[in-house]
Amino acid sequence: MKIPIDPASFAPFISWLFRLWTRSIRFEVVGDPGSFIESNKRGEAVVLALWHGEIFPLTAYGHTLSSHLVTFVSQSKDGEVIARVLERLGHSTVRGSSTRGGVRALLQAKRVMERENRMAVFTIDGPKGPRHRAKDGVIFLAQRAGAKIIPLRAYPERKKVFDKSWDRFVLPLPFTRCPVYLGDPMEVTTEKLTPEVMEREKRRLEERMLSLGPQ
Repeated sequence: MKIPIDPASFAPFISWLFRLWTRSIRFEVVGDPGSFIESNKRGEAVVLALWHGEIFPLTAYGHTLSSHLVTFVSQSKDGEVIARVLERLGHSTVRGSSTRGGVRALLQAKRVMERENRMAVFTIDGPKGPRHRAKDGVIFLAQRAGAKIIPLRAYPERKKVFDKSWDRFVLPLPFTRCPVYLGDPMEVTTEKLTPEVMEREKRRLEERMLSLGPQ
């Protein structure tokens, strides 16, 4: 007799393992996280922008910094597990992506940002790529919420890179050193987001992201 097992039931163990893994990583920060954390405490809206492939090390770094975050999670079965893990870590989650439920999730995130003064976390090239090409959502959210976008990058020294995944997902190994780079805040235009303006703003953000790191 087959006994169905809900994958989400593993969320407590996964969140415990994630915390343990996070504590072992030696983050070295280039930039000033205190500036955007303090501005958020003053009620200013903030969107943290990262590449999908760096979601593990940057979520781990974010966990050492603040749990006062709202994070986008897909509506898939895997997304249910991820949402439960993130909620156990203190995040608020909204369900949706650029391929399903996106606009509703963006508006819900805006409401959470305003109601709870949480910083939004956005994997700007997710959920399916192309890799390192920003989607419209981050620009839409930042403009609607009046938020500044903070670019984030992570470069763990010892890592496993999943080369066959579209995002070349990076898994930092325990006890590794991991430099984290914080970019200058980007203010999104107040112009109407026509296709041309949207494309320009996405390219501006991509350039900032791609230039962020060891020189």
